[in-house]
Amino acid sequence: MASPAQPIRKILIVGGGSAGWMTAAALSANLAQGCEIALIESEEIGTVGVGEATIPPIRTFNQMLGIDEAEFMKRTQASFKLGIEFVNWGRQGHSYFHPFGPHGRAFDVVPVHQHWLLAKAAGETAEFDEHSMAWHLAQGNRFVRPSGDPHSVLSTFDYAYHFDAGLYARFLRAYSGQRGVVRHEGKIGSVQQHGETGFVSGVTLEDGRSLEAELFIDCSGFRGLLIEGALQTGYIDWTHWLPCDRAVAIPCEKEGDFTPYTRSTAREAGWQWRIPLQHRTGNGHVYSSQFTTDEAALDALLSNLDGKPLADPNKLRFTTGMRRKFWDRNVVAVGLSSGFLEPLESTSLHLIQAGISKLLALFPDTSFDPAVIAEYNHIATTEMERIRDFIVLHYKLMDRDEPMWRHTAAMDIPDSLAFKIDHFRRYGRHIPRDMDLFAPPSWHAVHIGQFNLPEGTDPLGAYRPSGREWLGKLRSAMANEAARQPSHQAFIDQHCKA
Repeated sequence: MASPAQPIRKILIVGGGSAGWMTAAALSANLAQGCEIALIESEEIGTVGVGEATIPPIRTFNQMLGIDEAEFMKRTQASFKLGIEFVNWGRQGHSYFHPFGPHGRAFDVVPVHQHWLLAKAAGETAEFDEHSMAWHLAQGNRFVRPSGDPHSVLSTFDYAYHFDAGLYARFLRAYSGQRGVVRHEGKIGSVQQHGETGFVSGVTLEDGRSLEAELFIDCSGFRGLLIEGALQTGYIDWTHWLPCDRAVAIPCEKEGDFTPYTRSTAREAGWQWRIPLQHRTGNGHVYSSQFTTDEAALDALLSNLDGKPLADPNKLRFTTGMRRKFWDRNVVAVGLSSGFLEPLESTSLHLIQAGISKLLALFPDTSFDPAVIAEYNHIATTEMERIRDFIVLHYKLMDRDEPMWRHTAAMDIPDSLAFKIDHFRRYGRHIPRDMDLFAPPSWHAVHIGQFNLPEGTDPLGAYRPSGREWLGKLRSAMANEAARQPSHQAFIDQHCKA
């Protein structure tokens, strides 16, 4: 007869960086008594360290840890983020804004974007962006925290952060150490597994030290030291939908506008990010080796920097996709070890956070119940596929005459995405699905921003008077409020200057 299941008493996290230390911090905050948590990392093994832009749920994660926002921002050289400006996406010479928060505020059952579509058909010339409070603030490089007054247009936006991922990992390393997490410096030489079950039982470091645990969290990055190296879980390749397979990143001196938003600029065979921090600007070029060379990609990046480079280029190779299982036996993969989606919509750190949240919600005991593991994998797989579809949407809705963009515009796409594109094209309706990370306003921003304009509108609109006057008042109220707010730099100087 099997012994009864017991609480897990020993956890080993393999790998540091953002994934490892976010996991360590969350587990140490929630398993305060009776569980030993250890982490192995090597100073010799570099971290990817480009996940510097985030989405609003990161605030929930920090709040769960009890972290003070101002202190966090000072320690990580952080700035505020109201959304993403997409330049040359859809068409060359065009830009649009994906804001955090809705466009306007619904005033009846017909969504705001439908009122705008009806007004546009009647001759309205104002852009869709102009109905977003986040956009109005971003246009003037201004920032203020959202209002708690639901009657104010300042309650209709949200925000996230840009920060130095290496400093964030260091900040959480100190936080975790104060809560009992033990750090081991070194490289893993071998992995031990149970002869019958294949469960990982321990690891041996190159210097001969052995570490055992009951639950292992694989945060070893693209290598997937445990989830793939030991358990050979398998990988699903999505390169046929997302052709970019390389990136080069480089920080530069902080010059020009201190924008409270990320900028993504579509290039000939990929796209470039610009992430403003307090002390520098982060830059990178994500590209496809099928359609350009490493040399041309680096040249394109270096010729489009705000200021002088501050380091040598950091070159990365990756295969977009995900593990066949995120949790296999007693190993849970978190971060890049679980899969990779390019950071076009700043989801890299969110996927770490989502993995940790699911682990806490479905935390195992020593029985490692297969039903619990299956549910974790179902949720993780579905979330990843939903985010994948949203990123593929940007690639599909391209009208540019370069080989890569002709390829992505013509490519077959997942049925789950084709269905959403078709519905929006016909009626301007977004059809949400379970576990969509991005809410309808995000989809509306990309559809409209990249010219997937509907052939028709919501039939309910025919029973409404024109909303043009109301939309005009909304734009005016937002512009007036934005003009009253401090600059992004002034707000940081006052509240959280590093």
